[in-house]
Amino acid sequence: MSGVYARRRSPRRLAALAAVTGCVSVAALLTGGTAEASPPDPVSAETARTYLGELTEQAEGSSDGYDREKFPHWSTQEGACNTREVVLERDGTDVEQDDSCAATAGSWFSEYDGETWSASGDVDIDHVVPLAEAWRSGASSWTDDAREGFANDLTRPQLIAVTDNVNQSKGDKDPADWLPPLASYNCVYARMWVEVKHHYELTVDPAEKTALEGVLKGC
Repeated sequence: MSGVYARRRSPRRLAALAAVTGCVSVAALLTGGTAEASPPDPVSAETARTYLGELTEQAEGSSDGYDREKFPHWSTQEGACNTREVVLERDGTDVEQDDSCAATAGSWFSEYDGETWSASGDVDIDHVVPLAEAWRSGASSWTDDAREGFANDLTRPQLIAVTDNVNQSKGDKDPADWLPPLASYNCVYARMWVEVKHHYELTVDPAEKTALEGVLKGC
């Protein structure tokens, strides 16, 4: 590889990455992980149903004042690596990075549509609960620091590497208007969505809640 080098995962770097993600063991990283994306496991369907019932239900708020720049991302996580690059390594298989932490090789399985990609440019990092959706659900009153934490959250199932045009088709839609094309992933997706909203005490609108109830009932 001209001008770049494949990063070797030293035990120290593996431990640091595990600490950043809060969910991937050093042993798992040493074995190269799996062929599937691996955000933190969401809560169970039973817990998600309980969490959903605890969310404040109200009409969705306004988008007035929203700007993606009010949710600073992608923040530096470790060395030269920012949040996007950490997720690309976490969710990929046999990922190699150059000295600026950019992914130069690897493969990425998109849970949303079942496609596998060999170029990181074909992969987006999706915010499971979109930034604009969060804004309309309560984040408009947060501090910039709080919004930055939300936009770069590696501890909860809020970030996942997926096919870029599938992520773009989702936009800022909630589950009443969009669910992953691969229906077998909808239960996991609903659990992820509810866990994130519950943790951040975001609201849920009636149509969104009905859609989530329907998905979780079938889990």
